[in-house]
Amino acid sequence: MAGMFRVEHAMHFTKMHGLGNDFMIIDVTREHVDDPTALALRLSDRRCGVGFDQLALVGKAEDADAALEFFNADGSPSAACGNATRCIARTLMDATGRPSVTLRTAQGLHACRDVGSGLTAVNMGKPVFSWRDIPLAQEVDAKNLPIAGNPMALGMGNPHCVFFVRDIADINLSEIGPGIEHHPLFPERCNVEWVEILSRTSLRMRIWERGAGVTRASGSGSCASAVAAVSRDLTERQVSVVTDGGDLQIDWTDDGVWMTGPTVRVYEGELDPASMDARHG
Repeated sequence: MAGMFRVEHAMHFTKMHGLGNDFMIIDVTREHVDDPTALALRLSDRRCGVGFDQLALVGKAEDADAALEFFNADGSPSAACGNATRCIARTLMDATGRPSVTLRTAQGLHACRDVGSGLTAVNMGKPVFSWRDIPLAQEVDAKNLPIAGNPMALGMGNPHCVFFVRDIADINLSEIGPGIEHHPLFPERCNVEWVEILSRTSLRMRIWERGAGVTRASGSGSCASAVAAVSRDLTERQVSVVTDGGDLQIDWTDDGVWMTGPTVRVYEGELDPASMDARHG
């Protein structure tokens, strides 16, 4: 189906990343995207497209500075994408000169602020622990799932399955990740995190993202990992999360889980309509 999708005119976009977790960002107040699933499928390809983990669409919101929609590389929708939210917040703050903005996603409203030194903080909302809200397919103990390795499930906009391991370097994400993502307990699939506790204030995290596969970092995944570690009394509520792409600071407070980290604007571009022709790849 992606090969049948057409773009009738040059479409402007921005390529950004947060710790190597990369995005194609389109302002849909100026550009028309009638089939984001097909667009994501076609252009996430790193040889024949732009190449990205997620597509982010930025539109208007009545109660926020912008409304965001996310689509994974496989075209599936995603309610939350922390690193993309941070990237878009930084872009809006730079454009307006304001120290803070509010963004709406399918997860809810997110307060975002400039904290100096090129870093942006985003409130990713409160985690959910109810098996229905995560969601899980049946009532089980979400903090101790009946899956080998005793992982924990929780929701941070997206479903997450967090494993705690002694040596994260031994984990073959590409081999294990797909089976956990599609486990019958997760009717909407899940993001899978492996966490190695480094200290009470630091943890190492690697991730297999639902609909994207292995990525170098994940904002919501870092939040979920930190929350799971606190829930099992392995760390404090304020921790540094070390990912393959760099470090994020996570702080689980009364008003939500705050995520702080850097952003990078890679380039601005225009999508050639011919790139969407199936005959070209």
